[in-house]
Amino acid sequence: MAERMNLVEVFSSVQGEGIHVGESTLFVRFAGCDLRCRWCDSPGTWQPSAHCEIETARGSGVRRRQPNPVSLAALLEALELLELAAHRWIALTGGEPLLQPEAVRALSLAVRGRGPRIHLETHGLAVDALEQVVAGVDLVSMDWKLASDVRRARDPSPGPVEDFHEAHTAFLKIARAAPEVQIKVVVTPASQAAELDTMAACIAAVDASLPVILQPVTPFGAVRERPRAEQLLALEAALSCVLEDVRVIPQTHPLYGAP
Repeated sequence: MAERMNLVEVFSSVQGEGIHVGESTLFVRFAGCDLRCRWCDSPGTWQPSAHCEIETARGSGVRRRQPNPVSLAALLEALELLELAAHRWIALTGGEPLLQPEAVRALSLAVRGRGPRIHLETHGLAVDALEQVVAGVDLVSMDWKLASDVRRARDPSPGPVEDFHEAHTAFLKIARAAPEVQIKVVVTPASQAAELDTMAACIAAVDASLPVILQPVTPFGAVRERPRAEQLLALEAALSCVLEDVRVIPQTHPLYGAP
């Protein structure tokens, strides 16, 4: 339902990833995800949550518990207490927010014109859901998942899985309706040059000028090591032959302990 949503947490911080790193951001983390990334740093978001933790004052780190589902009115009240208008962005993240597209659309409409721009953080696969919400989003930040490290929740384990390139390409074509798009790909020691080459070709066929961020994994879960610098630099050089704006940007918030 548009007026009620299942959330994990709401808090104020700064963006820790991508091209807007370091900018003040209010995070609204939606519960539920249909992927299983080996390096996922928030596996607690995979399933719907019984309650949501909401920061009570900007930068305080103090949180209160709110039962799920959270009403849109209650969420907007919490956002105002966190100084909504003082932030550059409000990030709708997860889990996967596009599993609740009606709630994403309602929230985007409700905060439009109240200060922050709207940043949709998504795994980049829910094409139909994106079509419902893209008109209200300022930035679509989509992941490009690599089958070397990511499975669908429905996939059998272990064993090879179908890649995500076709679905991501279809998603990207819709995402370009937003004012701004960025594509992030998490690189691990297991990432294969061939799958990144395929990614680059797919992106170039849509729009070679879009920023593509190679994000070296922050070790977590089953992934214990970062990729070597040589691997990252070789990938950046190879992708830059096909794409116009390739950047290597790690997660920054773990460096200073921010959520």
